[in-house]
Amino acid sequence: MNNNTLPITNDDQLTEKENTNKTLFGFWIYLMSDCVLFAALFATFIVLRNNTFGGPSGKDIFSMPYVLVETILLLTSSFTCGIAMLLIHKQQKKAALYSLALTFILGLSFLSLELYEFRQLVIDGHSWRQSAFLSSYFTLVGTHGLHITVGLFWMAVVAFQLFKSGINEGLTKRMGLLSLFWHFLDIIWIFIFSIVYLMGVLA
Repeated sequence: MNNNTLPITNDDQLTEKENTNKTLFGFWIYLMSDCVLFAALFATFIVLRNNTFGGPSGKDIFSMPYVLVETILLLTSSFTCGIAMLLIHKQQKKAALYSLALTFILGLSFLSLELYEFRQLVIDGHSWRQSAFLSSYFTLVGTHGLHITVGLFWMAVVAFQLFKSGINEGLTKRMGLLSLFWHFLDIIWIFIFSIVYLMGVLA
């Protein structure tokens, strides 16, 4: 036995647990602040959604089959993210990497479709400058897309760390926070689908 190796004491374990709890608590505070941000954006959109300034309404520009494909992609990515978390807890590195890669591909596909939708609207002359309705739409959905972009970068970093260093306590904690973040974005999208797209088409 190496005499230079210090044993892990109960105090060390308690300190590590306290740090983990503080990190988790801080992350929940961040998610709650993001909830406030999105609540404000949703409220703004609801107030302005009928202010089309003579331009198109949601019924004129939204394609529900297209949005449904986006929704299926994001819901599936949330499922595969949860599977990756379970596989990490089971110490199955290779399978967890595959699940994370699939989650990344699904998330990137969703983001690509969202950017393509924005591009087509701008090409058709329906940019955020045309009306208050479109300004609030681009701001709300674009903010969600920005969060998806951040989540994809985060996911790529976690996948690289998993590939290089394997499964350890630090990676498990980071993956847990990433999973919370990704599921949160999934829930926000369900509200966007219902309030922005579905209500917009049915109104």
